[in-house]
Amino acid sequence: MIFVPSPHPLVDRVALKRGAGENRCVNSSRTSQDPADFSPFSPGSMVVLTLVNPREKFWGAILSLAPEGLTLRGTELASFEDVVNVIKDGEPFTCGVVFFPMHRVERMERDLPDGAIPSLSDRFASKTGVDPVQLFASASRTLGGGRG
Repeated sequence: MIFVPSPHPLVDRVALKRGAGENRCVNSSRTSQDPADFSPFSPGSMVVLTLVNPREKFWGAILSLAPEGLTLRGTELASFEDVVNVIKDGEPFTCGVVFFPMHRVERMERDLPDGAIPSLSDRFASKTGVDPVQLFASASRTLGGGRG
């Protein structure tokens, strides 16, 4: 077993087990040794989603991920600044919930900082004072003057 630093900030280290024709990662900081127990794309994860036909980008929290497709609560990336301004102004805002069939998903990446560049979630929180995980992944979907 070889221990290597994990590329994921929530995992201390990863053990690579090598055996009869198998290479698998095991999260050594968890009690379970099943790598399927940990997914960086679990419900509640903030992601940036790139779609095809038509080409679009979305930012939000995963509600569910299945072979059929992905359900996301969030906003189009092009509307990011508009959503920030609506929330800063205290206007009512209701999060959109959308389902994308898997054949439209070109790429999905975790919304994480890149060196000195903050993540969209960090930018959102610093500009609005609202945690996007709470806004998009929680049961409460209305902010501002609207009803929840």
